[in-house]
Amino acid sequence: MKRLMLIGLLLLSMSFVLKAQETGFRPATEQAGEHHHDHEEPAFKPRNIVSDSIKLTRHDSIRLYRKPNAMRAVWMGAIIPGYGQIYNRSYWKLPIVYGGLAGCAYAISYTSGHYNDFKTAYRDIFTDRNAGTVSEDPSKSYIAVLPEGYTLDYVGGAANWEKTLQSRQTTWRRYRDYCIVATVAVYALSLIDAYVDAQLFDFDISTDLSLSIEPEVYRDYQNRTAAEMHFALKF
Repeated sequence: MKRLMLIGLLLLSMSFVLKAQETGFRPATEQAGEHHHDHEEPAFKPRNIVSDSIKLTRHDSIRLYRKPNAMRAVWMGAIIPGYGQIYNRSYWKLPIVYGGLAGCAYAISYTSGHYNDFKTAYRDIFTDRNAGTVSEDPSKSYIAVLPEGYTLDYVGGAANWEKTLQSRQTTWRRYRDYCIVATVAVYALSLIDAYVDAQLFDFDISTDLSLSIEPEVYRDYQNRTAAEMHFALKF
């Protein structure tokens, strides 16, 4: 009989404990301790829901801090050709810019020299033909531009040579104009390159294409447990 009473009391106490756990009943000492810590900062601070999906390395931070101004790069390159590339720290482009400009400058000088020679020769032979003073004097400009060993009779006479000089003058003037256009194009391309390079200074051109998924459990500002999933696409 005593054993049955003991077993009954044991079962009753266990049911009381389980019910207390379900209803949130806790001893007075524990509750007092909890009230004592109401004004203390919680051990686990709620984290901001916004995820720091992008974390900059020290190298990336320096690059962003030193990112060049695109318009300043254009103005610097406009005042001094190639200085926009120097401002962007793209020093390897300087030989391309200065090489292109130097080549165009040489082409302008070369074509301008031939154009001036044929223009002078055409003007002189036109004047001498009208005055009737055409001669084979080597000091004459229209004789100096004859191919070596050639004479006026060999090229069809003074009238035919005059037409040839006029045609060559036009041809070399067109070549000179093409070279000037090419020079302007190289100059403009250097400015466009300086602007685009400054705009894309911090653009990631690596071949790494990856997707990372990171689950995380945290507590929000109401101290409730929450979960989230991070998706980061790197390209």
